[in-house]
Amino acid sequence: MSLTLTDILAARAAIRGVADHTPFVPSPFLSDRIGQDFLLKLENMQPIGAFKLRGAMNAVMSIPDGTAGVTCCSTGNHGRGVAYAAAKRGIRAVICMSELVPQVKVDGIRALGAEVRIVGQSQDDAQEECLRLVGADGLVEISPFDDAKVIAGQGTIGLEMLEARPDLQTILVPLSGGGLAAGVALAAKTIRPDIRVIGITMERGAAMYAALRAGHPVEVDEVPSLADSLGGGIGMDNKLSFAMCRDLLDDTILVSEEEIRDAMQVLFFEDRIVAEGACVVGIAALLAGKLPQATGPMATIITGRNLDMGMFLALMAGKDVHLGELTIRGKTYGT
Repeated sequence: MSLTLTDILAARAAIRGVADHTPFVPSPFLSDRIGQDFLLKLENMQPIGAFKLRGAMNAVMSIPDGTAGVTCCSTGNHGRGVAYAAAKRGIRAVICMSELVPQVKVDGIRALGAEVRIVGQSQDDAQEECLRLVGADGLVEISPFDDAKVIAGQGTIGLEMLEARPDLQTILVPLSGGGLAAGVALAAKTIRPDIRVIGITMERGAAMYAALRAGHPVEVDEVPSLADSLGGGIGMDNKLSFAMCRDLLDDTILVSEEEIRDAMQVLFFEDRIVAEGACVVGIAALLAGKLPQATGPMATIITGRNLDMGMFLALMAGKDVHLGELTIRGKTYGT
């Protein structure tokens, strides 16, 4: 494994004052549920509304002066982070996205001054355009998950969590391409080798989950999900995040769309927090009884708040929500 805690400490220095030290607070409702402290790392409070700023800032700040610009493939939040960081450096940013990305995320990236290319029906299609830009325009690609600087930047979250609560027993990490899970697990397990780090993802299009079970990267069909930020593949030539997740995660768990809906409602009505579906998969696993019994403090990462508010308000009001051909039936909280 090529990354160490030293890389994460260097990332902390690089992003200090821009993308660090988000609140880490207990949820009284969920703490009561498990009989232990249950804590929320509020990465939705980052300047771009998502944790992705940490890795993106660390990567963009490492690019040599005179670089033509940067590009990336993104489901939304990584692109926003790269756009924000590129604006700080005063360099060009081109964000490649598929047609599955919600319009609110596209608009948020453009508002930061970046160019957006919408290409195809999958992240693989968007990735092809990203690679074309590298060759044609000389842009530097910043992977949302399979980049050492990005993983180290995300690892600063685990560093902060363990520094604030060295007694943590379990960390629940939303799992997509594995950059967040790999970085957090590396930081946490270097500091506390006995801590459990569990990756949680959605049932629909869970690329890293499928890859870990196959023993190698695999392709998956991308479909709409409440946890759209967790969509996309991990890359068939994955160099870092797959191996790190394989070696460092204690378990991976799937949750359904209905379980994600229920967790979004709990976080909103009990903790008054607006969060993307991707943020609440750890809470969803807890509420669905899919986690081992807590023997000590547990925490999860509320990764972002950049969601379609119309859809969110419909979910909170107990209305049906349509995701392509799938309908998430409405459920009023508390019933």
